[in-house]
Amino acid sequence: MPLSGDRARALAARFAQLGIRDEDLDESFVTSGGKGGQNVNKVATCVVLVHRPTGTAVKCQRERTQGANRLIARQMLADKIEEARLGRASARAQAAEKIRRQKRRRSRRSKEKMLRAKHAQSQRKALRGQVRRED
Repeated sequence: MPLSGDRARALAARFAQLGIRDEDLDESFVTSGGKGGQNVNKVATCVVLVHRPTGTAVKCQRERTQGANRLIARQMLADKIEEARLGRASARAQAAEKIRRQKRRRSRRSKEKMLRAKHAQSQRKALRGQVRRED
């Protein structure tokens, strides 16, 4: 069953860019668990996707429908393969590095510099008092 829609077309373009072919994918369906009631317990909505050349595997049971899980599993697979190829240059790695930098403690020197700048700004603001007119 081919995927359809704008998201599927964008995903197909991404697969072509990464060199992932549908013939290289092993797709299997198993019953999900968790939320979703009788539907997920009875219908095989969980998608297991394996890319044979790289050995990369993903499993998706996020949604209640098999079609939605197929699309999400393919996106997850593309993310994983792209991250493996690009390493530190991948978007996910860059986002993680940015968060790491933001959480890192400032050095003593940079903290002092920041506090000096704040103090100078507050002094500038203090000079902005109201102008008194003397008649």
